[in-house]
Amino acid sequence: MLDLRGKRALVTGAGRRVGAEIALALGKIGCNVAVHYQHAASGATAVCERIQLSGSEAVALQADLTDRAAARGLVDRAVEIWDGLDLLVLSAANYERVPFEAVDDAAWDRALALNLSAPLMMAQRATPALRTSRGSIVLVTCTSRLAPYRDYLAYQTSKAALHHLMRLLALELAPDVRVNAVAPGSVMPPPDWSAEQLAALVDQIPLGRVGSARDVADAVLYLAGASWVTGTEIVVDGGRVLR
Repeated sequence: MLDLRGKRALVTGAGRRVGAEIALALGKIGCNVAVHYQHAASGATAVCERIQLSGSEAVALQADLTDRAAARGLVDRAVEIWDGLDLLVLSAANYERVPFEAVDDAAWDRALALNLSAPLMMAQRATPALRTSRGSIVLVTCTSRLAPYRDYLAYQTSKAALHHLMRLLALELAPDVRVNAVAPGSVMPPPDWSAEQLAALVDQIPLGRVGSARDVADAVLYLAGASWVTGTEIVVDGGRVLR
């Protein structure tokens, strides 16, 4: 395993939820982290403050990643701030419920712009810096590629394509840059779910509990440090896809 202390990371969608936990986990083990956000400015600031308390450096960077120029510019800013880059974690995503009959051009484009196009543009832009550092990329995909469900067609299609993009990037960028993915399952259910809804969900999970954002972050940490792993997706779902 690689020692990640002092490594330079950029994490997208890190102002809240899973992205925030990934950024915090990296900071706690000694990484310096660029914390990207689009709207969650206060969340990104809080994440940076917690990382700095742990002794690592952190900076909050705002960008609308559906704008391809802004997505590339975010990478440029992080590389300039850290004088290079060792790790790119692509966590930002559009998770929009749109029933099949309502999937129009706008809904389709929103999902693909953030979930597929932005990761490609950012990976491509970060490649020179990552080649220099022999760094890695970790994409956050989704278990819906393995167990699809209704009303999220655009989202699930974009995430399935993101999985294949990960494999292609792993081939294109080897041997200098490793590229892997984490596929979260049921982590952080909506706060307004009833006890009955949560119980029904847990009943579908062989390990008997709902996952946490930290479970996803732990998988990211492993892939960031696993020096002989590329082109791999780790499913973090408590075994739910088995059912």
